[in-house]
Amino acid sequence: MSHFYCPQGYRSVLDIYDTQTAIGLLKRTFEEKLCLALNLKRVSAPLFVDPNTGANDDLSGVERPVGFEVKETGKTAAVVHSLAKWKRLALKQYRFGVGEGLYTDMNAIRRDEELDNLHSIYVDQWDWEKIITPSTRNLDYLKTVVRCIVGAISETMDVLKCRYPQLPVTLCRDVTFVTSQELEDAYPDLTPKERENAFVKAHKTVFVIGVGDKLASGKPHDMRAPDYDDWSLNGDILFWDEVLGCAMEISSMGIRVDPASLDRQLTLSGHDDRRKYPYHQALLNGELPLTIGGGIGQSRLSMLLLAKAHIGEVQVSLWDEDTYEAARRSGVELL
Repeated sequence: MSHFYCPQGYRSVLDIYDTQTAIGLLKRTFEEKLCLALNLKRVSAPLFVDPNTGANDDLSGVERPVGFEVKETGKTAAVVHSLAKWKRLALKQYRFGVGEGLYTDMNAIRRDEELDNLHSIYVDQWDWEKIITPSTRNLDYLKTVVRCIVGAISETMDVLKCRYPQLPVTLCRDVTFVTSQELEDAYPDLTPKERENAFVKAHKTVFVIGVGDKLASGKPHDMRAPDYDDWSLNGDILFWDEVLGCAMEISSMGIRVDPASLDRQLTLSGHDDRRKYPYHQALLNGELPLTIGGGIGQSRLSMLLLAKAHIGEVQVSLWDEDTYEAARRSGVELL
């Protein structure tokens, strides 16, 4: 059963059709702002890939991809979890240069997702990736890119409020940067999610640096696959969501692994078997460009900027009967 929560007194600011119109405006505006901020060009993306290439993202390493047999080839295809690794191959194929990048619409099915107000089995993201140099493969550049993304989100909010002045959302444009170890040190008795809620409530817009590697406690802040982000140069963008009263993760992103960090992280995570895949071999041999990239949740951003209480108000998915009934009783209109 999924977990449904409706804040006391919640009513959607926009009706169901105004919501659809606003989502269209939001997506068009944000894509334009993001492309200008990061010098990105749009490309086509796959819905499924060959699992034997190693190009599918396995997220935290335990999620099962949705697979199906292709009649004409007799081979199995896997629906993507995200495009974290595919994008790096695409940058090489499109012959992009340093400072240039791509973005695309990513649609995925995550059948093992635990469902609640923020999580659905259907995932829609803007996936983006950009080529960098060894000299920009550092924390300062990561922070610069984070500020650019937050700026694009804030400018999109400005456009939406011009069209829909009744929207109550306000965003903090100043990003507070904190490492996952600093969060653990500050809140040792809280879970990682509770730490995020406490810190983001106080600072409103936050980037948590360093996700995937073990902290001093021996546990990671959150799980992250070892073969796309460099665990020391990645993180999550979070905003405080007044509707739900919690931190909302809008983007997981980071500077990607180079041969040295990939080698280290495969060993630390116990995934040395992945070295056999063509993708990993190309990366270990230095045949792929150095990049930074991430995914930005389209439905999550729509929830945040349109003051929605449930992700089902801005996307069509499947829910259990208890969730449908709880939403009906609460006046939450699931699409």
